[in-house]
Amino acid sequence: MERMPIAKAINAGLRAAMERDPRVLLMGEDIGRLGGVFRVTDGLQKDFGEDRVLDTPLAEAGIVGTAIGMALRGYRPVCEIQFNGFVYPAFSQIVTQLAKLRARSRGRLSVPVVIRIPAGGGIGSVEHHSESPEVLFAHTAGLRVVYPSNAHDAYWTVQQAIASADPVVFMEPERRYWEKGDVDTGLAPGQVAPLHRARVLRTGADATVVAYGPTVKLALDAAAEAAQDGTQLEVVDLRSISPLDVDTVVESVRRTGRLVVVQEAPVFHGAAAEIAAQITERCFYSLEAPVKRVGGYHLPYPAARVEEHYLPSVDRVLDAVEQALAA
Repeated sequence: MERMPIAKAINAGLRAAMERDPRVLLMGEDIGRLGGVFRVTDGLQKDFGEDRVLDTPLAEAGIVGTAIGMALRGYRPVCEIQFNGFVYPAFSQIVTQLAKLRARSRGRLSVPVVIRIPAGGGIGSVEHHSESPEVLFAHTAGLRVVYPSNAHDAYWTVQQAIASADPVVFMEPERRYWEKGDVDTGLAPGQVAPLHRARVLRTGADATVVAYGPTVKLALDAAAEAAQDGTQLEVVDLRSISPLDVDTVVESVRRTGRLVVVQEAPVFHGAAAEIAAQITERCFYSLEAPVKRVGGYHLPYPAARVEEHYLPSVDRVLDAVEQALAA
């Protein structure tokens, strides 16, 4: 068991994958000598060389397009998108080529590319550094989308993503990069949770709070505060946006009868909306109140000085819980 921040856990996971498989290589802007703007790839070029940790031009479409070609030749590229808002120049490559090639070839071609995207707000930066675009990729069939919330999951899920035969969009909660957690690096493959399995982090009987990525800590903080008033919240970490482990959420809601879903992205057409729809269909007779959603507002990400009014907070989560309990 080692204690490390999420950024270092991803670094260690990348290192483990590269040591295990010589076909794994990293590509991105400033990821080599600099180690990336968040230093997630720090030291990897020094240890693995410039042939496996490639500093690329400022051309996201070129990064992803090159990675697709390399994957078709047997490599397993991992692309870093420097900031979440910079992924859009590569969006066409991702959704029209990367996501479609396996189906287009009727399974004859495999494109095991991982796209790493630091995402979410709370770092006091501009909108192109603070958005949450995960649902854009989750809506695209052919892509897997995962979003770890802690160091242990970050270490293991990045390795599982690299090993996947399908392309994976790997979201990283940038404002949690330096929050430390325990990482069990000695697990055998069969002991690691499946890549797309949700996890119950805290049990409770009064309501279920579902979160993913950066909002998981928010949900746990809200549960701890609610417990002081005698309300027991069950917290579920989705861990994956596509596919969704709805079964775990269903089991929880059938126990608690109420559901609050928390995300940083706007709630309009978001992952929370999909979860709310599926839970309403599958748990209609178990629900004691309508499903509540807490997230960003349907507007462009605001200036840094007012982002705290945009992002979900413990108070907003608890307000939603109170409304669910009062229904």
